[in-house]
Amino acid sequence: MTALVVIAAFLLVAIALGVRARSGRDMSLEEWSVGGRGFGTVFVFLLLAGELYTTFTFLGASGWAYGKGGPALYILGYASLAYVISYWLLPPVWRFAKEHRLVSQSDFFVQKFDSPVLGALVALVGVVAMVPYLVLQLTGMGIIVSASSYGHVSPHVAVVIGTLALTAYVTVSGIHGSAWTAVVKDALILGIVVFLGIYLPLHYSGGIGKMFHSIDAARPGFLTLPHSGLSPAWFASTVLLSALGFYMWPHTFSAVYSAKDPRAFRRNAVFLPLYQLVLLFVFFAGFAAIIAVPGLKGSDMDLSLLNTTVKTFDPWFVGVVGGTGMLTALVPGSLLLMTSATCLAKNVYRLARPDATDRTVGRLAKLLVPVLSAVALLFTFNGGSTIVNLLLMGYALVTQLFPALLLSLPSRRFVTKQGAAAGIVSGVATVAVVTLTGTTLADLLPFLPQPVKDLNVGVVALLVNTAVLFAVSAATRASTVPSAVPVAGDAT
Repeated sequence: MTALVVIAAFLLVAIALGVRARSGRDMSLEEWSVGGRGFGTVFVFLLLAGELYTTFTFLGASGWAYGKGGPALYILGYASLAYVISYWLLPPVWRFAKEHRLVSQSDFFVQKFDSPVLGALVALVGVVAMVPYLVLQLTGMGIIVSASSYGHVSPHVAVVIGTLALTAYVTVSGIHGSAWTAVVKDALILGIVVFLGIYLPLHYSGGIGKMFHSIDAARPGFLTLPHSGLSPAWFASTVLLSALGFYMWPHTFSAVYSAKDPRAFRRNAVFLPLYQLVLLFVFFAGFAAIIAVPGLKGSDMDLSLLNTTVKTFDPWFVGVVGGTGMLTALVPGSLLLMTSATCLAKNVYRLARPDATDRTVGRLAKLLVPVLSAVALLFTFNGGSTIVNLLLMGYALVTQLFPALLLSLPSRRFVTKQGAAAGIVSGVATVAVVTLTGTTLADLLPFLPQPVKDLNVGVVALLVNTAVLFAVSAATRASTVPSAVPVAGDAT
């Protein structure tokens, strides 16, 4: 029961931070969703880093290191590349959002293309992509709380309690609570991950080097990329897809709006790749679990880090690990819920009711939070994928927004609203068909070279998306007046 008490204390602290963050603020839609655009470098850093250190860190990264070996290292590469891209991508996005007082990702597309319908499409794609990501957080929360409470709380009960707390937390405090909880969460996760990544290899193998020698001797080739399947072609295409999609998640995109000035992004682009190196210690802990708790299969591989922690440490420390893991679900989960609700209220509902006031839209956004929580809960109880597979599916969908966004930034743009919409629809349809049918490139085109057959389906969908975007834009450009919407302060 000691571990359970510690986990409950962490939850109460998070709720208290949320209530405290709301104090003295008029929670308009802008204040609730983007913090009144008043966050400095540190809060922006923590909100964007929160995308990296989620339940995925505790479960997915260590689980893939445990079960897949070398291919898991793609997780280390994609965010670093995304941060490099952010140095140039985010400042013009922020300036345009500030000039037009945007509060959602969909608002950006509405304003750029002068098309509320395109904004509604982007909102729906974003929400659909965020569902598996939110399911990931809730699933992870249930696994973490159940395992670290020594089974006193079942995963289903843990998910229900966590979802109720998350719903109340988001409704009350909005992005302010997420930012303050991120401060506590990141301080804890840094300490715990580094400690586990050093201690577990020492405890079970006598050191990190010896651990890798033992694994290589027992499972030759496990630490390298295979020639087919999760091959170098899959690795490179998945890193590229994830890097391009990193800031396409609606909750990450709208978190960009919360910055006080664009210099915050360039400072963060320097330091965030270093922050990414902490994931190495997650991999070390996952590899150590191969020796500590051998034989885990399927989705049970996601339990490798927690099972090793329970086996190795006293209950109070297991409670600290479990409480920290719960916070890694609350921060991104709150951003996902808040952003999904804002997109649906502002860009879908308002398309049908353009006369709705900001106050009405803001009230509807908060009312949608429990509805979206219930939908995510339903999918959580009926899901079966591993943590990493859920994330990869979401990335394949959300990255389909990238071509239209990138090509909208120049003051003289070629892309029309029809081309942007057609590209997004074709890319999403490709992902949906392949995912739902379980079809691969190898099934469709078995004569292709192996590296091509191993490409991530999201990259294939991105190529289809871009081709359709250019073709439809070329066909519709002559019949539309080109819109030259300059980005404020584009010169950097």
